[in-house]
Amino acid sequence: GGAQEVAPFFAARRHNVPVTLPFFIPMPWSYFGTLGAFIQLRGPVSNRRALFDVGAAGPLAGLVFAVPVLLFGLATSDLVTVQSGQVFEGNSVLYLLAKLAVFGRILPGNGADVLLNQVAWAGWVGLFVTGLNLLPVGQLDGGHVAYSLFGERSRYFLWPTILGLALIVAYSWLQGAPALTWGLWIFLLLAFGRVHARPLEDITGLDPRRRALAIFTLALFFLCFVPLPLVAIVR
Repeated sequence: GGAQEVAPFFAARRHNVPVTLPFFIPMPWSYFGTLGAFIQLRGPVSNRRALFDVGAAGPLAGLVFAVPVLLFGLATSDLVTVQSGQVFEGNSVLYLLAKLAVFGRILPGNGADVLLNQVAWAGWVGLFVTGLNLLPVGQLDGGHVAYSLFGERSRYFLWPTILGLALIVAYSWLQGAPALTWGLWIFLLLAFGRVHARPLEDITGLDPRRRALAIFTLALFFLCFVPLPLVAIVR
């Protein structure tokens, strides 16, 4: 989480954008302790390229740390037989692929799953926080990247994002697992997700390299997002 916020802080300073130090969002009564962090832009960025650099720096830097930590943690964790009522971390596409690479099988499966040690848990949380920050709305990293790529059209991502989270909340309640995390995020997005950071010069688009990186960064959202962060095993 810290790497994800230090990187955009320095990217903003590189473009002479005044920013705050990282603010971490606390998440009490949870396994995570935090819902991630954000930096607040104290002034406008010069153009879309600078906005993209600020938005993409965090997720890309976070993955550079999270993926090796996760793979090492998984390699030193044990497979266990799951019991009814046990709570395990949820899968994202990238996490599922990481377990497949380490254990050679889709997990959970055949009554087994990996029991994460502290290193693997840190890597999983890194992916989870990356997925949160890549929600393509408002002042989040994903919001900056979306605006740098789509401009004013990025505002259309707000309500589909809120609807998607609301569907996850409804599904979780039907399964008897209240989704406090997503309920809180819906509230935050309704309160603060309508406003994007707009550059002073909003006409010039991204250069081809940044455009490709922007598409890749937004695709990371679908790879890192964890719809059900904690899953109770029912057998």
